[in-house]
Amino acid sequence: MKQTKKVVTKPQVVEQPKSKPIEVKKPKWEIKDRLYELTIGDTPITYILNSRGILHFDEEKGYEREIKYCENQNTVFQDEMKGSQRLSHISFKNSKLYVPKEKQTLQKFLKIHPKNGTHFQEFDAVQIAEDELDILQLEITALTAAQAIDVDHAEAILRSELGSKVSSMTSKELKRDLLLFAKKNPELFLELAEDENINIRNLGIKATENHIITLSSDQRTFNWASTGRKLITVPFDENPYSALAAWFKTDEGVEVFQTIEKRLK
Repeated sequence: MKQTKKVVTKPQVVEQPKSKPIEVKKPKWEIKDRLYELTIGDTPITYILNSRGILHFDEEKGYEREIKYCENQNTVFQDEMKGSQRLSHISFKNSKLYVPKEKQTLQKFLKIHPKNGTHFQEFDAVQIAEDELDILQLEITALTAAQAIDVDHAEAILRSELGSKVSSMTSKELKRDLLLFAKKNPELFLELAEDENINIRNLGIKATENHIITLSSDQRTFNWASTGRKLITVPFDENPYSALAAWFKTDEGVEVFQTIEKRLK
């Protein structure tokens, strides 16, 4: 009998279509009128922005190029300018500089100017609205938290701002000033409100004010006022009441804390 040969069929390899590389489109430069504002502290009536002798690193070419602003040129790059170069002054009046859409060279010069972002910035109504919304939301969060805080906690928070003055304030005055503080500086208020040691630190300050304990003149040692016995030596370069608050959490300090609490009631 003839043996039948087996025919082995090779599996077909199906080539997967190659995916096209995703092109990242750079945002287009929008031709529009633009307003720029100074961001430096004490703004003069007139501020002259330097418009020559500036080096700009060109990422596409990989080296620094000199830029300057000349009204009679269509480029800001020195090596691309042709013919005479009439240097132009750039002046901010009352902290503002309006540049119409027709002056594209000046707008692009301001975009890559090294002081953009440090000395001046483009006015962005949308960004300003977003920033103001964030601030308002933070204020609401702080005011809501302040409304729910009890008087003792309010006193502890305000003591960090007003000092010993809070000891003579009524509960309504404390609540009022706490709300004002939360509105004026919501970020700091929330930070203090969430500080787990602030009430403990406040108790230490009150104990000192009521002459239950004393703090040495060099602010390095806490002692019992009645006996002069040393309680704690403050570590170098540390706030004495922060150190005291941390010590109150130790096995030795918790008994002192409880004793002080009873004497203050």
